[in-house]
Amino acid sequence: MRDNPWLNSEQQQTWRAYLAMTAALNARIERDLQQAAGMPHAYYLILAMLSEAPGRSLRMHQLADVVQASQSRLSHAVARLEDYGWVRREPAPGDKRGQLAVLTEAGHTRLVEVAPSHAETVRSTMFDPLSDAQLADFREICETVLSQMKDD
Repeated sequence: MRDNPWLNSEQQQTWRAYLAMTAALNARIERDLQQAAGMPHAYYLILAMLSEAPGRSLRMHQLADVVQASQSRLSHAVARLEDYGWVRREPAPGDKRGQLAVLTEAGHTRLVEVAPSHAETVRSTMFDPLSDAQLADFREICETVLSQMKDD
């Protein structure tokens, strides 16, 4: 523990700006996805991560890790996506208890329909206000913080 456990003024201002930015960005993405696609951001992330996986499928626990969701929250979301016909579950090969989440063709089609709107929201909200140098610095900052957290 440091001698002074408090954030200094610069750290406090940066921390609060970061919290405000991430809250506003998440709210904007959530709102825009609901308006454009009628789906929450969590569902979009599941579809997107499955679309990028080999065979458009992941074990449920891998998918939970990738989208940073608990197993129970992911299971509930996948059940809703199954209701829409966008995802299906299959037994994992060689593992009687394991399950795969598989992106269906209908799910891929829906993702392709929604992705441009989502990309525009992210681009216009987060990237357009930044210069190329700021964008490079921001990426480096994010990667530095993430790298340090992996060691925990």
